[in-house]
Amino acid sequence: MPCTRRLTAALLASAFFLLAPHERASSAPTAQDEYAVTEKSVATLEADLASGRVTSEALVRAYLARIAAIDASGPALRSVIVTNPHALDDARASDAARRAGKSLGGLAGIPVLVKDNIETSDGTATTAGSLALAKNVTLRDAPLVKRLRAAGAIVLGKTNLSEWANIRSSHSISGWSAVGGLVKNPYALDRNACGSSSGTGSAIAASLAAVGVGTETDGSVTCPSSMNGLVGLKPTVGLISRTHVVPISHTQDTPGPMGRSVADVAALLTGIAGSDPADVATLQADAHLHDYVAAARDGSLAGKRLGVLRYATGGSPDIDALFARAIAALKARGATIVELKTFKPDRRLGDAEDTVLFTELKADLNAYLTTTPTTVTARTLGALIAFNRTHPREISLFGQDEFEKANLLKGLTNPAYRKARALAHRLAGPAGIDALVKRNKLDALIAPSYGPAWRTDVVAGDNSSGSVASLPAVAGYPHLTVPMGYVRTMPVGLSFVGPAWSEATLLGLGAAYERATTMRHAPTYAESVETTPAIAPLLAPDPNGK
Repeated sequence: MPCTRRLTAALLASAFFLLAPHERASSAPTAQDEYAVTEKSVATLEADLASGRVTSEALVRAYLARIAAIDASGPALRSVIVTNPHALDDARASDAARRAGKSLGGLAGIPVLVKDNIETSDGTATTAGSLALAKNVTLRDAPLVKRLRAAGAIVLGKTNLSEWANIRSSHSISGWSAVGGLVKNPYALDRNACGSSSGTGSAIAASLAAVGVGTETDGSVTCPSSMNGLVGLKPTVGLISRTHVVPISHTQDTPGPMGRSVADVAALLTGIAGSDPADVATLQADAHLHDYVAAARDGSLAGKRLGVLRYATGGSPDIDALFARAIAALKARGATIVELKTFKPDRRLGDAEDTVLFTELKADLNAYLTTTPTTVTARTLGALIAFNRTHPREISLFGQDEFEKANLLKGLTNPAYRKARALAHRLAGPAGIDALVKRNKLDALIAPSYGPAWRTDVVAGDNSSGSVASLPAVAGYPHLTVPMGYVRTMPVGLSFVGPAWSEATLLGLGAAYERATTMRHAPTYAESVETTPAIAPLLAPDPNGK
């Protein structure tokens, strides 16, 4: 699962899977299939499917054509690693069921992309971006994918990511994987899409599917959502199953929905949330499920108390100005703003989190690798390290110091690990978010999500500004980001953070803010910020200045 903390079927098995998506589809879109999918919401797609204005097959064809036009070529976003070779057949089956009047799920006929660390049974590999997993064709659906299919969704394909969910190196280039190359930000192609769910962020911003699933360990749903102008929800750990998802940490890993609106995210969350007997963390999930679609639809800010995490501000006048405007909008809709000027996360939190993540990485990844097909020859973390040393592409841009660090650690029975895990949870959860919410009678905490996307730099590496992501990530609590505005054309998000199982509350708050501000606009695929119409004239001499 993704880890952007440091910002603080298969490649080799068959060349088939690396062909451009239009070369993999059974046929190209025809005139009668033409349907403008750009910026279409899930609700609009559902209505058009129900009315017969469009078919699921036509939707799949339209998205595949769009992937071919702007992901595999054109701007070449490189956000999709592989498309599902059965997507058109699945869509035809959905259309047939609709015509027959059969009962349909809440996402019936809706194309969805999932991150390529989530297993699917369609014959494609689940690579986590690594050549070591290029033959990891498991032919099994992760339970969250089974839920998607049960809800009627069409799994369109798998998205690129920061390799190994950004846990291999402390000097990584976010959004790069040996399998998929570098994901580009559709708002400015030389800017980073953020990791590790970079492909999902870029793809959904570019309308390459209706919605997408990412994963997060610390920031990897919320960061790419914020920097690609999306809504993203990192849910409570245990609301969504992690079974058959390439792991980092069973304490912090969770899949999460990403979309262009709060309503879209709520619809996707409804489709993938729920208990899984194979994942002990999810045993309480069914008891905490809500009508998330209704929560988003009916959300209000009137009478709500929101606590401002001031420690996350002050780093940028531009971001602070956007945040001040967001606070004004929240107040105008009836929210009470409570300033939390003295709270800062305990300085011990970072070291404790590192101990937990690196200890669990070794244990959890080793356990996962034992379940992969025999075609995967690297079956331990140590073997992965050796594999990377003999495959130059893997470590051509950055190394694997974090893999090597994790491989030296003792196991889950180590007293130092157990102490760090207890300390990290207490500092972030009961003594952190829970204490702030209870003491100040809050409905949620708010802060800027992240700064704008940095220019991708293969020399200096990532260059991220701070965020509030680590606090809810370590606590295992939900974190929602919603578009807040733009800095020099680049998106910036607003975070809503709450206690465990408060997803419905956060979605309601985020939707009410979204309706009040309507900040998001579609990406423009500019070559750079400097070439955009708003900025380019400012970089040239003033023609009237002489």
